[in-house]
Amino acid sequence: MKYTSLYLSRILNNKVFSYDYQILGKLEDFAVTGDTQNPQVVAALIKTPDGIKTLAWNNFILTRNDSSYHIACHKIEEVPLTDSFLLKKNVLDKQIIDINGRKVVRVNDIRMVILNTGTFVVAVDVGTEGLLRRLGVAKTLNSFGIKLPGQLILWSDVETLVSSNDNLVLSKTYDKLNLLHPSDLADIIEDFDTNTAMKIFSGLDNARGADVLEEMEEDTQIKMIEGLSKEKAADILEEMPSDEAADILDSLNESKAEELLSEMEQDSREEIRELMEYEDHLIGSVMNTEYVVFPGETTVDTALKYLRETKPEEGVMNYIFVTNHKGKLSGKVTLRDLILAEEREHLKSLMHRDVIYLFDTDEIDKLIEYVSKYNLLSIPIVDRDMQIVGIVQIHDILDEILNK
Repeated sequence: MKYTSLYLSRILNNKVFSYDYQILGKLEDFAVTGDTQNPQVVAALIKTPDGIKTLAWNNFILTRNDSSYHIACHKIEEVPLTDSFLLKKNVLDKQIIDINGRKVVRVNDIRMVILNTGTFVVAVDVGTEGLLRRLGVAKTLNSFGIKLPGQLILWSDVETLVSSNDNLVLSKTYDKLNLLHPSDLADIIEDFDTNTAMKIFSGLDNARGADVLEEMEEDTQIKMIEGLSKEKAADILEEMPSDEAADILDSLNESKAEELLSEMEQDSREEIRELMEYEDHLIGSVMNTEYVVFPGETTVDTALKYLRETKPEEGVMNYIFVTNHKGKLSGKVTLRDLILAEEREHLKSLMHRDVIYLFDTDEIDKLIEYVSKYNLLSIPIVDRDMQIVGIVQIHDILDEILNK
């Protein structure tokens, strides 16, 4: 299959001729389909003395003579811009998300290919060469033996942020962002200006949004929450570990925090309020109220069935806690203990009785000391009646150490 490869910068502003060699105008932009892996050019925007005309691209012939291009239109057929976006206006010089590189980059040029079946966008150039090409100095440098390495990103590896009416909105390829780790996506969002970051974040579903919000810096967390509707913000906060949600709400002004709390389900609201009442230096302020606990009389098969049905987060299942008939913490079992035990065996016969715990009113410094000393993945937190009220996981402890 024959093809011609070219850069957008090489043909923008070139003269466009009619079938009888009359000048129609200059090439202003290309309209391309917005929902394919390699977008196809469907129209050319031509700047004429009578204004911009949008003409069907299948009526054009583009030929190359040495280093220049000749553009001819053999039929004037105006078409509407439907389900398409513009390369120059919406992509060139815009920021995009490099999915593989997990970073935000600027588009300096666009690589296209002309096949028998049409003209397609195949890659974007984010390197210095692309910028110099547009400035018209790349060839001069090459003539002196100075070669700059190309830096192309395949269109299939790009998450585009397509502009519509000067407002950035996510394209239909947005689902590629879901392939990224929440931490990588948080970094990407933080690289954008607030408006663009807000558009990306608000497009995430509640669970995904909670995971990403948890990885952001505090000032970005506040901006994202304040930029959402109160319903959306409350839904995302409910998806987060209660201690993380409490930390964010503590950072907001009191009226905003109350507004969001009022939108939450009662159970979530009460848990978060309780955590917000703790002083910042106390363990209760960093504990997670999501944990797994069973009475000692519970059988192994009952416990496993519950875990399969509720599917707790991985970190929550590091240890499974056991209480006595008065509801007081009396031991712990590991997931390994459960899997290897007989189905009808009771948890009280499996549990490790020498469980290390701390009180919710203990100082956070004591928490760091205990976890380091006993090499724990998480530690149960109890009140003065020995009732378990939460857990603190290793990542929460690391946060406290790093923030010191």
